[in-house]
Amino acid sequence: MNLSREERALYNPAFTALLCARAVQGHEQQYDAPCPLAVAVVAGIMALQPSIRAALPSTTKSGLMKWLDTHESVRIAMTRNAASLAAVVRPGILFALQTGALRATDEGLTLAGGPATVKVKGATEQTIAAQKAALLLGRWLPSTGSLSTVLTLLGVKP
Repeated sequence: MNLSREERALYNPAFTALLCARAVQGHEQQYDAPCPLAVAVVAGIMALQPSIRAALPSTTKSGLMKWLDTHESVRIAMTRNAASLAAVVRPGILFALQTGALRATDEGLTLAGGPATVKVKGATEQTIAAQKAALLLGRWLPSTGSLSTVLTLLGVKP
């Protein structure tokens, strides 16, 4: 994948690891359970896309299925970008596991220090927005109960 200098800076493994950790953090806060790997990866992919971040609701109270039905642009963006962004997010997951930020269990991913509330901060509005989106998506993506249905609706192969 040919990335611009700015994209290489943003899509580095440390930052994508942080996004995945934020998704795991959100999932653990909402469900008090390990986060499925697919949730962490898809949340990272979605959080990296400004068009998707802009379409996200402010709370998880919005119905995910209805939101997906009314935001066709999200499906188009995911169909177009998911494979290439997954190639960026996967090294982030590996980095998080190698550095001990995340742990893998039979049930899914957990924060190494256990569930924690860590304030979202960053150097730019874009990095803060991406982290907040990943945190929200970690809580919201599994809300329908059927992750495979959500992935299908997003145009992503489970």
